[in-house]
Amino acid sequence: MTTFRGFPTAAAAATLFLISACANAGTSPVAGSAPSSSAPPAAGSADDLLLRVEQVGGFVAPSMRSGRLPQISIYADGRVITEGPVPAIYPGPALPNLQVVMIDPEQARALAGKSAAAGVTEGTDFGQPGVADVPSTQVTAVTAAGRHTVAAEALNEARANDSALTAAQQAARTKLKAYLDDVNKITLTKIAPVQYKPEIIAAIVTPYVATDDAVRPETIEWPGAALPGEPLAEGAELTCVTATGEQGDTVLAAAAKAKTNTAWGYGGNTWSIRFRPLLPDETGCADLKAGQ
Repeated sequence: MTTFRGFPTAAAAATLFLISACANAGTSPVAGSAPSSSAPPAAGSADDLLLRVEQVGGFVAPSMRSGRLPQISIYADGRVITEGPVPAIYPGPALPNLQVVMIDPEQARALAGKSAAAGVTEGTDFGQPGVADVPSTQVTAVTAAGRHTVAAEALNEARANDSALTAAQQAARTKLKAYLDDVNKITLTKIAPVQYKPEIIAAIVTPYVATDDAVRPETIEWPGAALPGEPLAEGAELTCVTATGEQGDTVLAAAAKAKTNTAWGYGGNTWSIRFRPLLPDETGCADLKAGQ
């Protein structure tokens, strides 16, 4: 479990107040009220995932598929992890800007418990709109009924009158979008979030290919485990290594000074690295293979 030292008690209380106000504007139960029958059971670990929203598939490079971060992940202890804003510059920072806010654990459980009514359950048909090469919105919820995952292709890109979708499919998509709007509201707080520091940092590795950048990227000597690491995707020069503990701190410190186009030297070769902080419910490179 990742701990956050120095998170001000007053700020946390204010955060909970603001988030509760947003949630109560809809039909979310007030924290402390009895959960619905579909709400998750008492969590066995603070790192247990309750709800996740992410983009999957689409016409993107394999390294991007493996390194893509969920839009939002909510855990049993009330942590809400999202990707914060990044500078609109090139090259950008090598490390993604992951942020954490805290909500009441009961509120997190109640939000996950509403997922089944929104269609996050077996058999929901979201149809296949007439849009190509667009990622699907995948939602995973853990409730008393078990773990359920659904995916709606081009959820936000498809036209409202798409002839490839039936009225029932359009209705299912509308219901899911409304639910995700409620989920996203919990990130709308004026309280500054805490920076997420992963216990494990993954490096997605590909052979370095020189670009036509006007400024030649610097080369940094790789301080982590031996490269290139274990394969991530069959038939692609895409591998992965992880670092934790003191080595993880060293890798994070080096990555904090790097850019997305930084060249990394190891073993007489040069590599490109996409950094992917692992989330509390992830343990290694195998979790990233699922994105392929």
